[in-house]
Amino acid sequence: MLITKTYHDVPSKLDPNGNPIRVFVIAPNLPNYPHAKFPGVVVFSEIYQVTGPVERFAGQIASQGFVVACPSSFHEFQGPEAIPYDVEGTDRGNKYKVDKEVSAYDEDATLSVDLLTSLPNCNGRIAATGMCLGGHLAFRAAFDSRVLASVCFFATDIHSATLGKGDDSLSKVQSGALTGKGELVMIFGKQDTHVPRPGRDLIRKTLEDANVTVSFLEVQAQHAFIRDESSKGRWDAALTRSLFTFMMEVFERTVGRDLGPRVDQGGTIEHVC
Repeated sequence: MLITKTYHDVPSKLDPNGNPIRVFVIAPNLPNYPHAKFPGVVVFSEIYQVTGPVERFAGQIASQGFVVACPSSFHEFQGPEAIPYDVEGTDRGNKYKVDKEVSAYDEDATLSVDLLTSLPNCNGRIAATGMCLGGHLAFRAAFDSRVLASVCFFATDIHSATLGKGDDSLSKVQSGALTGKGELVMIFGKQDTHVPRPGRDLIRKTLEDANVTVSFLEVQAQHAFIRDESSKGRWDAALTRSLFTFMMEVFERTVGRDLGPRVDQGGTIEHVC
């Protein structure tokens, strides 16, 4: 399916400098069907903002029949341009990551979902995904009841509560913020030094103890194994393809079709807004 790319500069109430957040939108292009509507997916990036690998990843999702929004996470500190995959860029991105308020990350997610649901080519059924920092942001996006599925690739800082100022992701899970919400998928490489085994075990236990609908995948890979550029020898194209297919099955099943209200096994209807 052909795709198009554009962007929207969305006002932010929490940006101390009054800067908008730029959200790139990649969408299916069907000229003969100008009124077609598609589900939406928010793709959250690494600490380098919307780079070539992130855009290509988002484009692959869009080409499957989804409207994809890619927010630029560090609008409080710089413009929407990508941060280089080098030592200076890594240091800059890591500094921005911890200096940013978690409430501001949450606003970015809310504004991205708001944008998708406002677009004439989006049907309002929303999922989320992301990698590294973006994996954590996709995890937090699942707190929004409008997000029906989140697939999180090697999400950093969840186990250590070090996303930014005010990180409370696991404590929110413990308080029931994900219980009864959408479907969650956590994907980690077993050789990922950013999220070691005790951290992965803590995340899995916290989610399962809270009765969250979650699939937890641990694969033979390192951190950043889906990044097809400047991955420092860690990119695994075959594994990426396999897990992309897994992700698309989740998205097709949860947001790709309108199945009506969910009914639990006791017969109670759960109305999904």
